Amino acid sequence: MVSKIYPSKNVCVIGAGPSGLVAARELRKEGHKVVVLEQNHEVGGQWLYDPKVEDEDPLGKGTTLKVHSSVYDSLRLASPREIMGYSDFPFLVKKGRDMRRFPGHRELLLYLKDFCEWFGLREMIRFNTRVEYVGMVDYAEFGKELKWFVKSKEKKCDSKMVEEVFDAVVVATGHYSHPRLPAIKGMDVWRRKQMHSHVYRVPEPFRNEVVVVVGNSMSGQDIAMELVGVAKEIHLSSKSLDISVGLSKVISRRDNLHLHPQIDYLQEDGRVTFVDGSWITADTIVYCTGYSYSFPFLDTKGIVKVDDGRVGPLYEHTFPPSLSPSLSFVGIPRKIIGFPFFEAQAKWIAQLLSGKRKLPSWAEMMQSIKDFYHSRDLSGIPSHYTHDIAEFEYCDKYADHIGFPHLEEWRKELCISALRNADENLETYRDLYDDHEMLQVAHQSPHFTQLEAEGF
Repeated sequence: MVSKIYPSKNVCVIGAGPSGLVAARELRKEGHKVVVLEQNHEVGGQWLYDPKVEDEDPLGKGTTLKVHSSVYDSLRLASPREIMGYSDFPFLVKKGRDMRRFPGHRELLLYLKDFCEWFGLREMIRFNTRVEYVGMVDYAEFGKELKWFVKSKEKKCDSKMVEEVFDAVVVATGHYSHPRLPAIKGMDVWRRKQMHSHVYRVPEPFRNEVVVVVGNSMSGQDIAMELVGVAKEIHLSSKSLDISVGLSKVISRRDNLHLHPQIDYLQEDGRVTFVDGSWITADTIVYCTGYSYSFPFLDTKGIVKVDDGRVGPLYEHTFPPSLSPSLSFVGIPRKIIGFPFFEAQAKWIAQLLSGKRKLPSWAEMMQSIKDFYHSRDLSGIPSHYTHDIAEFEYCDKYADHIGFPHLEEWRKELCISALRNADENLETYRDLYDDHEMLQVAHQSPHFTQLEAEGF
């Protein structure tokens, strides 16, 4: 019996972060020829810490940002390391490195470098290369297989534009780089320091200041707790005053940390007035208000748009129906166990491009997207939360498209346990936990024992 030979495609992956690296691996495994274009000098994407933020616009305005990473110096993972690894590459503890269960960001970067070396991915990556333009070749020719024109440029001053044509493009540029800002009356006239958490790195510049932190997100809470030690006062402004037990405990222990509702307006003299009528005079406002998606290089003739944080239309957050599978996105979804999900996305894309699998019809994909949007609308979920998944069932359903294993029960349990612990014990959950039994189950699972024979 002759085994079927599947065609190999010439594929460009944009970005060498967690989603781009696993996309490159899966595409090559499927027999495709892969080039990864990465604007920085090293792999890691968001996890490649960049302390130099002086040249960046403090509010992150403008279509192209100079700084990609939003990671601050003290950042530790909010999830335990055990749940984060790709399916066949556990995030192991290594002697001489950060051995904590919730390690700092540098340890995750080292994990991604280990992944890159173990699977020999570096040879596919062109570093220090910025993608300037991605567009369709002869889109108007009906029935012709779509190809993509990619212009890129090395970051050296005198480098020339490189122009290439690819059979497919995978966009893997991440979801935590382009700051999302609130619309607050007086923002444009407020003359003191305003910045987005995208450019926050260390607490020292805020010593003895009165700081307003806008947003009660994970980063908002983290930054507020870090600044409490150096700032004169921290005023945390939140959409809802119905806060977690953990945050309540932190506020009750700190005389200089205060909770407020949303800001009503700002005044030129430094006054910040909240919607309940209370006000303070502040030195700095830090907006921890999340991120939007941005693809300034991508020209799809208006087919794919970013509208209030919704990238669409995308079938299963991955495929634009009119342009798939030659154009796809990896790493758009948030509030998931990311690395295994990105791996499932990458496998599906690779197998579609080789012809092993087929997508539903255009009409079926568009109906699926329409139904999904409708269900979000009925639930009252704003469009900028379109890609916030927050359910294991969806991840398992996604995996079924390609026969990828479901998330292990221990992975789900450890994730839920960490979330509950953070909700109750915000200051200590990364160091004190009571999920030891489930941790033992995890360490005895095939996920953790698979590499032992290979001596990793």
